[in-house]
Formats: sequence, C-alpha cells, structure tokens
Amino acid sequence: MAQRKKTPKVPVENLRLKVDPSKLGFKTTDDIEPLTDIIGQQRGVEAFRFGMGMRRKGYNIFVTGEPGTGRLSTVRQLLKNLNGERETPDDLCYVNNFKKNEYPILLRFEAGQGNKFKKAMQEFVEAVKREAPQLFESEEYIQRKNEIHEAHEKKVMSFYKAIEDKVKDTGLVMVRMQMGPYQRPDIVPLVDNEPKRMIQLEEMVENARFPREEFERLKELREKIKHEVDDIVQNIRDLNQEVNKKHDEVDRLMFLNLAEEHMAPVREEFPGEKVGDYLDSALDNMVENLDVIKKLGKSMQGPMPGMMMPGPDPDALMRPYSVNLLVDNSEQEGPPVIIESYPTYRNLFGSIDRTMERHGGWHTDFSRINAGSFVKANGGYLVINLMDAIMEPGVWQTLKRSLKTEKIEIETYDPYYFITAIGLKPEPIDMEVKVVVLGDNRLYQLLRYYDQDMAKIFKVRADYESSMDRDEDAVNQVARFIRHEAERDGLRPFAADGVAAVLEQSVRMAGRQEKLTTAFPKLSDLLAEADHFASVDKADTVGQEHVRKALEARVHRTNQIEERIQEMIDRGSLFVDTDGEKVGQVNGLAVYSLGDYAFGKPSRITATTGMGKAGIINIEREADMSGPTHNKGVLILAGYLREMFAQDKPISLSASLAFEQSYGGIDGDSASSTELYALLSSLSGIPLRQDIAVTGSVNQRGEVQPIGGVNEKIEGFYLCCKHAGLTGDQGVMVPEANVKDLMLLPEVVDAVKDGKFNVWSVKTIAEGIELLTGVKAGTMNKSGKYTANSVFRKVNDRLLELAEGLRDFGKGPNDDNGKTGKSSGKKSSGKKK
Repeated sequence: MAQRKKTPKVPVENLRLKVDPSKLGFKTTDDIEPLTDIIGQQRGVEAFRFGMGMRRKGYNIFVTGEPGTGRLSTVRQLLKNLNGERETPDDLCYVNNFKKNEYPILLRFEAGQGNKFKKAMQEFVEAVKREAPQLFESEEYIQRKNEIHEAHEKKVMSFYKAIEDKVKDTGLVMVRMQMGPYQRPDIVPLVDNEPKRMIQLEEMVENARFPREEFERLKELREKIKHEVDDIVQNIRDLNQEVNKKHDEVDRLMFLNLAEEHMAPVREEFPGEKVGDYLDSALDNMVENLDVIKKLGKSMQGPMPGMMMPGPDPDALMRPYSVNLLVDNSEQEGPPVIIESYPTYRNLFGSIDRTMERHGGWHTDFSRINAGSFVKANGGYLVINLMDAIMEPGVWQTLKRSLKTEKIEIETYDPYYFITAIGLKPEPIDMEVKVVVLGDNRLYQLLRYYDQDMAKIFKVRADYESSMDRDEDAVNQVARFIRHEAERDGLRPFAADGVAAVLEQSVRMAGRQEKLTTAFPKLSDLLAEADHFASVDKADTVGQEHVRKALEARVHRTNQIEERIQEMIDRGSLFVDTDGEKVGQVNGLAVYSLGDYAFGKPSRITATTGMGKAGIINIEREADMSGPTHNKGVLILAGYLREMFAQDKPISLSASLAFEQSYGGIDGDSASSTELYALLSSLSGIPLRQDIAVTGSVNQRGEVQPIGGVNEKIEGFYLCCKHAGLTGDQGVMVPEANVKDLMLLPEVVDAVKDGKFNVWSVKTIAEGIELLTGVKAGTMNKSGKYTANSVFRKVNDRLLELAEGLRDFGKGPNDDNGKTGKSSGKKSSGKKK
C-alpha cells in the first residue's frame, strides 16, 4: 500500500472550550449579586412585551420554543412585572331572571363590591325569612284585617236587612243556605212560623193541607222577589272579591313596607340601573309568592285528617333571591394572572352543574353556574399549555370563538346533551383577556397552515431560543443565575471552578463553542445535584469535582443501553473493527437518542459493486428501514458519481449499500459521506482504514457538510477503541464545519493530547479518501484524465470497464463483423442490439 498522506489534525485546544475560573472575577458566588433579570431570550421577551402592550383585538401571544428553555417561568416573571400597569377588573355575578328563569342575568360590580352585594342580599333574605311570618301575626296586621272584615260584614248585613224588609209581612222569610264554604240567602214561605221549602209546601197543597190560592200567591211573590235577591247575592259576591283584594292589598302593602325597609340599604349602596331593575323584579316575585312566604315556619295540614306536615323549606324558597358570585376580585391587586395547568373544558370555560330530582329528572338554575379560568382571567392574563388544551374536546373551538367575538357564554360541554334536562342560557360575558399559549414550533406551524383563524387571534409570536451568544456579559449573567438559584433553593455557594464547570456543560448542551444554553431549568437541576455531592463530601462550597460527579451520576442513571451495546461490541456480537484495512468497508457513526440521554456508537457500513444498470441500491430502503433524509443522502451519491465520472461515459453499475447488523429504522444523512467512501473503495479496490470512524453528509459537489451529535459520535468511537486498546493511530474524521461544535469530554481531550487518539477534520471527499486510504485522491488534467494511480483514476477506470463490459455483454454472437465477445472500437450507444 502507498504511504499515507499526513492530514492535519484538529488542535487539542479546539476539542473543548476551557473556562478559566481565575478570569471569572470571584471566589464563590457569594461574592456576586443574584440575577433578577431574564437572560438569553431578548427576541422572545421583546415580542412578549409588544403583545402585552397592544390593546387591539387579536393580539394574543403564542410562545414557541423547545421545552426546558424556561418559557413558563419567564412568562410568569414578565406578567408579574406588568401586573401593576392595569386596574383590577370587575366582579361578576349571576342572578335569577324572574321573568325567564332559563336566561340568568349578569351583574357587574367594581372589584370587591360583588361580594358586598352578595352579603347584602343574604342579609335581606334572612330578614324576610325572619320577619315575614311575624308580620302576618302582628297586632297591626290583625287589626287591619279585622277592620276590613268588619266593614265587609256591615255591608253584607245591610244587604240581608234589605231582603228581610222586602219580605216582611208577605208570608215569606229569608234564610241562609250553606253551599260549601259559603252561605247564600234564599226566600222560602213561612208556614206556622216555620220556613218551608217550596217543594214541601207543594206537597202540602196536594194533600189539601195548604190553600192552593195562597200557594200560588206566595210562589208568584217569591219569584218576583227572588230576582232582586239574586242581584243582591251578586253584589255580595262582588263585595267578597273586593274584600279579598283588600286583604291581598293589605298583605302586599305591609310586606312591601317590610321588604323595602330592608332593601333600602341595598338600593342605596348599589345604585346601578340594572341592579335596581333586578331588585324590583325580585320584590315583585316575592309578592307573587306571598302565600307561600306567609307559611314559613308553620305546619301544614297533611293528606290525612289530623296529620300535620312541616311548611315550605325556607332555604329552598329563598334560593331564587340569592346571588351567584361568579368572579370575586376583592383580594386581587391589579389584573389577574392565571396559569391553568389542567386546561380541560370545565376548568377553562366553566360549567353548569345539575342535580337529580326525586322523580329522576335533572334540574339546574343560575346558582349552579361555575366560572372557569378563562372568565376568572377576564381583565387580565391567562396562560395555558396549548398541547394539553388542544387534546381536550371542545377547548380549541371554544377558545377561538371566544377570542374572536370577545364574549363567552358559559355552558357545559356535554356530548350527551340530548338526555339532559332543560338547560340554561346565561347572559354572555364581555371578555377582555390576554391569552398566552405555550407550544412548540411544529404545533405553531401546523395551526397556521390548517386553521385560518389562527392568524386572527394569535397575532404575536414570542419565539424562545435554545441558546445565546457566549460573551463576557452572558457568562456573568449565568454566574449570577447560579447565585440566585443557590440562594432561592438553599444550596451551598458555588466556587469559581464549580461555576466554570457549569459554564462548560452549558456550552456542551448548546452544541457550539460560541453559545451557551438557555435551558436554565436543566441547569438548575444540575446545580441541585452538584450540591448533593458537595453535602456528601461535607464541603462548604460546590466545586468542579462535585459538578463532574453530578454529570457522571446522571449518565450512569441512564446509559444502561449504551453499556449493553458496548458489551456486544467487546465480545464480538456486533462487528466493529478498530484496526486493519478493508475494501468497501468503513466505520460509520450513529447517535442513539433515549429521550433524556444520547450517545454515539460506530456501525459497520459496507458497499459492493458490480456490472449492471440498477445504480446504487439502498438496502435499508428496500427493507423499509430507511427514513426520507437517509434516502436523499443515498440519492446524492449518484449525483456525485455523475459529476465526477460520467462526463464521457454512462454510469453502468449495480452497487448496494448497507448498515450491517442494523435491525431498526435509520434516518438522517450524516452517513452519506461514509457510504460514499465505502463505494469509492469498492470501485477502486483500495482498502480503507478501520481504525478511523467517519461522519458527515455530502453534497453532489463532494463537499463534506456538518452534522449533529458530533461530540457523542467521537466519544462513542473513542470508547470502543479504549475497550479494544488505544494504538495512537485511531480516531474520528469529522466535517471541518463541525470543529466549532466540539466540546468533548475531558477524558477524550486528554487522550488526544497524549497522542493516544486523534480527531481529523476534512472539507471535501477528496481529503477524506486520502486520509482513509493513504493514496492521493487525484485531480483531473486538461485531457479529462485523473492523476495516475490515484483513487479517482482507479474508480474512473473501473467504471469505464463496467460500462464496456455491459456493452459487450449485450451484443449478440454475430455482431461486430462476425466477431464474438470483442469490441469493434466504435462508441456504444448504450442500448442493447
């Protein structure tokens, strides 16, 4: 094999960013001020404040960003700072609509007045329950009733006296006939000083016991007088009705005097027109139900004689006059800020409860209307996690409708509404609420694309970033953040080297050396875990070793699968070579993500080539184990081959690519350069180094492009080499564009520094193939030929050989002037004859 070309290695200082504790300017975090500001989210914070400042319709805020970037805590802090800029919203009450019970009335009061109105109405109702029964037993009431009754009796007696005067000395007499509960006057003959009915007197005439002439005279006289008696009877009936009206009027007037006396303070304290109308209707309804109110506290005759039953329930009777205080802002200072962590329909938009009656039906009324977070946040701010909310039936539609109309009508979301009882339709509530929803970018884009209302109701997007620029100011702010967390959670102060270790981990989490992560909740967890190890060591401060122990413990808790895979590699169950050379075989690098932990491991990639027209066959794709991004990466390889080797001939080959011992799905294009190296090796016949693992995507021009997870990939191959034995020649080849992303573990950096491991960076496929083979890649001269004995020359020759072989294979036995199996020297059209 030709002598290997020496490729520049990545300098050790570029493998990991090192934070110098001595340059932080403090010994422990006790020497600096705690952080009170929001850091790393300038774009999102500016957008949020803009949305909060807009009072126009539709300027609600959609906060996007990755979970763990502190979106909720930031929103909570921003809303707390803005809380004093607006007034406290009104209290909301529902009261009974006495004309139409199914349409409860909404009353608004200044903050704190709603509760006072409710108590005032309670006091009024209690006064009525207490004093109304006494009123109708008072001496004044009885005296006024007796006066009416005596006046009535006098008039009735005068009517009776007039009738008696009419029949005096006529042989007729007036008697009072009992007809049910009433007495009716009647005229009958008087025989032997004894009143007789006409039918009795007629019998006496037939038996000759009474003169017929006298009978006829009495009969005629009775008929004549009876018409006048009937008129008098009608007058008595009218008089009775008038008396009953007077009794009712006395009851109404005396009750109204009592009620108005107790209601006067309510009217005086709450002078609004709508409140006054409600109080008037409440009094009118009480008067209509006065007969029942009069029975409060009294026993009633039961269905059996002598059986007594209790009177009406005072609480049930007076419930229609109570007040349902829907929203009470009496203890609220400024606009409410509600964070609804369980955004079901009921919790967000309220409900109308129902009770089952004795006969099995359902019943509800205005007092069973309940407010949800959306209504409670009226005049303020509501924060919800949209993914949680959008999964609940009816929530998204109701939220959209309420934000578009700026009104809400409380109802119960009930899919089985057809079996429920009569429902309520409460008066709609005018809404002025800023809704802040938290979601990821994918959900935001989906809603923008599929829901035309999205742009109307969420006009502001506050996009939170996962990282921030690493500059001196940001470093100082992170240090102050550590001080704030330590002070808040009662942690030990962090030493300067401990802060440096946290900063280095922040860079690693950000994935770039010039960035720091904004996933402060995760950093906060790391601080608490490091403090735990400091307590185990009984240290006064949290140092670098405690942060390192916390990170190692975190990995140990989650890397069981990584260890099992490494065990399979060590015992030879998974084939991974870390030394030697092979044709068409190379070590690719993959990242396994377990959700809370990611690690890299090598995977053998092989390529085989032969004559044919099938092109490049992606075995993973044929087995339905390849994702679209990986498929695209393989298709790019064909474009690269055409660009490099098909300018003077067709590409006529069949090649297959495979991830050996891969039994799960594969996606991503980070192995496309690796697959291309294996393909070039198979075509050229030049072996590839097995002590180098490769990662990087490639474009059709042969440029090696950056990939993700570069740190995990390097560390994964390093671990394999460590277990197999470090030789000093092993290493990983990465795209040059990824050098700024390197933040390797200290162990790997030390191995590179000691010459036991290597990290190379390449820009092009040509650089990579030279490192892997030790042979020049080759350049094309003016005549269109690649450099002699180069990799590309051998690939080109092999492709030409395959093209000619395929052409000759397709010819018949008598072609080319009777010659068989030989070329005529003419250019082939590439078609079979």
